Amino acid sequence: MQPLVSAAVPVSYVKNLQLSQEFYGLFGYTEARAGGEGGGRWSYLQCGEHTLLLASVDPPLIQVELPLLIYVYVDDLATVRERFEKAGHPAELVGYPDHAPGGEMRTRDPDGNVVLFGQRSAVSADARAEPTGAAARFSLIQQAAQAVSLRGGAPATCQIGLPEGNLCPKPAEVKLADPWGDTVWGCLSHAEEALIDARSAFIATEHADGLGPWLRQRRGTARS
Repeated sequence: MQPLVSAAVPVSYVKNLQLSQEFYGLFGYTEARAGGEGGGRWSYLQCGEHTLLLASVDPPLIQVELPLLIYVYVDDLATVRERFEKAGHPAELVGYPDHAPGGEMRTRDPDGNVVLFGQRSAVSADARAEPTGAAARFSLIQQAAQAVSLRGGAPATCQIGLPEGNLCPKPAEVKLADPWGDTVWGCLSHAEEALIDARSAFIATEHADGLGPWLRQRRGTARS
Protein backbone atom coordinates (compact mmCIF):
# COMPACT_ATOMS: atom_id res chain seq x y z
CA MET A 1 0.00 0.00 0.00
CA GLN A 2 1.31 3.44 -0.93
CA PRO A 3 2.08 5.56 2.17
CA LEU A 4 -0.27 8.52 2.51
CA VAL A 5 1.15 10.16 5.64
CA SER A 6 3.85 12.76 5.01
CA ALA A 7 4.39 13.77 8.65
CA ALA A 8 3.12 13.04 12.18
CA VAL A 9 3.07 15.71 14.87
CA PRO A 10 2.72 14.73 18.55
CA VAL A 11 0.40 17.03 20.50
CA SER A 12 0.64 17.69 24.22
CA TYR A 13 -2.00 19.68 26.13
CA VAL A 14 -0.28 21.77 28.80
CA LYS A 15 -1.37 24.18 31.51
CA ASN A 16 1.37 26.76 31.00
CA LEU A 17 2.79 27.26 27.51
CA GLN A 18 5.83 29.24 28.66
CA LEU A 19 6.93 26.67 31.25
CA SER A 20 6.52 23.86 28.73
CA GLN A 21 8.42 25.78 26.05
CA GLU A 22 11.30 26.26 28.48
CA PHE A 23 11.27 22.57 29.43
CA TYR A 24 11.32 21.20 25.87
CA GLY A 25 13.77 23.94 24.93
CA LEU A 26 16.31 22.00 26.99
CA PHE A 27 16.17 19.35 24.24
CA GLY A 28 16.77 22.05 21.64
CA TYR A 29 13.15 22.67 20.60
CA THR A 30 12.39 26.26 19.56
CA GLU A 31 9.08 27.88 18.66
CA ALA A 32 8.47 28.05 14.91
CA ARG A 33 4.88 29.29 14.95
CA ALA A 34 2.26 30.20 17.54
CA GLY A 35 -1.33 31.26 17.59
CA GLY A 36 -4.74 30.81 19.13
CA GLU A 37 -7.96 32.60 19.92
CA GLY A 38 -10.39 32.82 22.80
CA GLY A 39 -9.44 30.40 25.56
CA GLY A 40 -7.09 28.34 23.40
CA ARG A 41 -3.47 28.90 22.43
CA TRP A 42 -0.88 26.76 20.70
CA SER A 43 2.88 26.73 20.11
CA TYR A 44 4.51 24.74 17.31
CA LEU A 45 8.01 23.66 18.35
CA GLN A 46 10.73 22.35 16.09
CA CYS A 47 14.10 20.69 16.63
CA GLY A 48 15.70 19.89 13.30
CA GLU A 49 13.15 17.76 11.44
CA HIS A 50 11.29 16.88 14.64
CA THR A 51 8.19 18.74 15.74
CA LEU A 52 6.00 19.01 18.84
CA LEU A 53 2.75 20.95 19.19
CA LEU A 54 1.91 22.36 22.63
CA ALA A 55 -1.72 23.31 23.17
CA SER A 56 -3.32 25.14 26.08
CA VAL A 57 -7.03 25.69 26.74
CA ASP A 58 -8.90 27.61 29.42
CA PRO A 59 -10.33 26.07 31.51
CA PRO A 60 -7.54 23.46 31.38
CA LEU A 61 -8.26 19.87 30.50
CA ILE A 62 -8.36 17.32 33.30
CA GLN A 63 -5.21 15.22 33.20
CA VAL A 64 -5.86 11.52 32.68
CA GLU A 65 -4.70 8.97 35.24
CA LEU A 66 -2.01 7.66 32.90
CA PRO A 67 -0.18 10.76 31.60
CA LEU A 68 1.38 11.11 28.19
CA LEU A 69 4.67 9.34 27.65
CA ILE A 70 7.16 11.07 25.36
CA TYR A 71 10.37 9.42 24.16
CA VAL A 72 13.28 11.45 22.79
CA TYR A 73 16.58 10.16 21.40
CA VAL A 74 19.60 12.38 22.12
CA ASP A 75 23.19 12.33 20.90
CA ASP A 76 24.86 12.95 24.29
CA LEU A 77 22.93 11.62 27.29
CA ALA A 78 25.30 13.08 29.90
CA THR A 79 25.10 16.59 28.46
CA VAL A 80 21.31 16.54 28.30
CA ARG A 81 21.05 15.16 31.83
CA GLU A 82 23.29 17.93 33.16
CA ARG A 83 21.23 20.55 31.33
CA PHE A 84 17.97 19.29 32.86
CA GLU A 85 19.33 19.02 36.38
CA LYS A 86 20.74 22.55 36.23
CA ALA A 87 17.27 23.74 35.20
CA GLY A 88 15.72 22.05 38.23
CA HIS A 89 14.30 18.96 36.50
CA PRO A 90 15.77 15.86 38.18
CA ALA A 91 16.39 12.92 35.86
CA GLU A 92 16.71 9.28 36.91
CA LEU A 93 18.82 6.71 35.13
CA VAL A 94 16.56 3.84 34.07
CA GLY A 95 19.26 1.57 32.67
CA TYR A 96 20.80 0.48 29.38
CA PRO A 97 18.07 -1.29 27.35
CA ASP A 98 18.67 -2.72 23.90
CA HIS A 99 17.00 0.26 22.23
CA ALA A 100 19.22 2.71 24.15
CA PRO A 101 22.57 1.02 24.88
CA GLY A 102 24.10 4.40 25.67
CA GLY A 103 21.69 4.84 28.58
CA GLU A 104 18.09 5.84 29.19
CA MET A 105 16.82 8.49 31.63
CA ARG A 106 13.41 9.51 32.91
CA THR A 107 12.11 12.92 33.94
CA ARG A 108 8.76 14.75 34.00
CA ASP A 109 7.62 17.88 32.24
CA PRO A 110 5.82 20.72 34.09
CA ASP A 111 2.46 18.94 33.61
CA GLY A 112 3.68 15.65 35.08
CA ASN A 113 4.02 13.83 31.77
CA VAL A 114 6.76 11.21 31.78
CA VAL A 115 9.58 12.03 29.36
CA LEU A 116 12.19 9.38 28.59
CA PHE A 117 15.36 10.19 26.69
CA GLY A 118 17.90 7.68 25.50
CA GLN A 119 21.17 7.43 23.62
CA ARG A 120 21.39 5.07 20.65
CA SER A 121 25.21 4.87 20.58
CA ALA A 122 26.49 2.34 23.12
CA VAL A 123 28.93 3.01 25.95
CA SER A 124 31.42 0.57 27.41
CA ALA A 125 30.54 -1.52 30.46
CA ASP A 126 33.07 0.42 32.54
CA ALA A 127 31.33 3.71 31.71
CA ARG A 128 27.89 2.52 32.82
CA ALA A 129 26.40 3.84 36.06
CA GLU A 130 23.94 2.17 38.40
CA PRO A 131 20.20 3.04 38.04
CA THR A 132 18.92 5.57 40.58
CA GLY A 133 15.71 6.32 42.45
CA ALA A 134 12.56 4.51 41.31
CA ALA A 135 14.54 2.87 38.53
CA ALA A 136 16.84 1.28 41.11
CA ARG A 137 13.83 0.05 43.09
CA PHE A 138 12.38 -1.51 39.96
CA SER A 139 15.74 -3.16 39.27
CA LEU A 140 15.57 -4.79 42.72
CA ILE A 141 12.03 -5.98 41.97
CA GLN A 142 13.25 -7.54 38.74
CA GLN A 143 16.08 -9.29 40.58
CA ALA A 144 13.58 -10.68 43.11
CA ALA A 145 11.34 -11.88 40.28
CA GLN A 146 14.26 -13.66 38.62
CA ALA A 147 15.09 -15.41 41.90
CA VAL A 148 11.45 -16.52 42.28
CA SER A 149 11.37 -17.87 38.73
CA LEU A 150 14.43 -20.02 39.45
CA ARG A 151 12.89 -21.47 42.62
CA GLY A 152 9.30 -21.68 41.43
CA GLY A 153 6.32 -21.82 43.81
CA ALA A 154 4.67 -18.51 42.90
CA PRO A 155 0.90 -18.46 42.24
CA ALA A 156 -0.25 -18.36 38.64
CA THR A 157 -1.58 -14.79 38.64
CA CYS A 158 -1.14 -11.49 40.48
CA GLN A 159 -3.02 -11.36 43.80
CA ILE A 160 -2.98 -7.56 44.10
CA GLY A 161 -5.53 -6.95 41.37
CA LEU A 162 -6.66 -3.82 39.57
CA PRO A 163 -7.76 -0.63 41.40
CA GLU A 164 -11.46 -1.20 40.55
CA GLY A 165 -11.36 -4.63 42.17
CA ASN A 166 -10.99 -6.76 39.03
CA LEU A 167 -8.48 -9.57 38.88
CA CYS A 168 -5.08 -8.95 37.30
CA PRO A 169 -4.28 -11.60 34.66
CA LYS A 170 -0.52 -11.00 34.73
CA PRO A 171 1.70 -13.69 36.31
CA ALA A 172 2.72 -13.29 39.95
CA GLU A 173 6.46 -12.71 40.11
CA VAL A 174 7.27 -10.97 43.41
CA LYS A 175 6.20 -11.64 47.00
CA LEU A 176 5.64 -8.61 49.23
CA ALA A 177 5.23 -8.43 53.00
CA ASP A 178 4.86 -5.86 55.77
CA PRO A 179 5.89 -5.69 59.47
CA TRP A 180 2.44 -6.95 60.54
CA GLY A 181 2.80 -10.24 58.71
CA ASP A 182 0.57 -9.60 55.71
CA THR A 183 1.89 -11.01 52.44
CA VAL A 184 0.78 -10.87 48.82
CA TRP A 185 2.11 -11.98 45.45
CA GLY A 186 2.07 -9.44 42.64
CA CYS A 187 3.10 -8.82 39.06
CA LEU A 188 6.03 -6.46 38.47
CA SER A 189 3.96 -3.33 37.86
CA HIS A 190 1.58 -3.82 40.81
CA ALA A 191 4.45 -4.81 43.10
CA GLU A 192 6.22 -1.54 42.26
CA GLU A 193 2.97 0.38 42.91
CA ALA A 194 2.59 -1.31 46.32
CA LEU A 195 6.18 -0.59 47.33
CA ILE A 196 5.69 3.11 46.53
CA ASP A 197 2.18 3.62 47.98
CA ALA A 198 2.28 1.18 50.93
CA ARG A 199 5.34 2.62 52.66
CA SER A 200 5.75 -0.29 55.10
CA ALA A 201 5.76 -2.91 52.34
CA PHE A 202 8.97 -4.68 51.41
CA ILE A 203 10.12 -7.47 49.10
CA ALA A 204 9.82 -10.79 50.91
CA THR A 205 12.17 -13.71 50.37
CA GLU A 206 11.71 -17.44 50.54
CA HIS A 207 15.32 -18.04 51.56
CA ALA A 208 16.15 -19.46 55.00
CA ASP A 209 18.87 -16.88 55.56
CA GLY A 210 16.50 -14.13 56.69
CA LEU A 211 16.94 -11.33 59.22
CA GLY A 212 16.89 -13.56 62.33
CA PRO A 213 19.75 -15.88 61.26
CA TRP A 214 21.70 -12.87 60.00
CA LEU A 215 21.38 -11.06 63.34
CA ARG A 216 22.35 -14.18 65.29
CA GLN A 217 25.42 -14.68 63.13
CA ARG A 218 26.32 -10.99 63.38
CA ARG A 219 26.05 -10.92 67.17
CA GLY A 220 27.92 -14.18 67.51
CA THR A 221 30.74 -12.81 65.36
CA ALA A 222 30.86 -9.63 67.44
CA ARG A 223 31.28 -11.58 70.70
CA SER A 224 34.10 -13.67 69.32
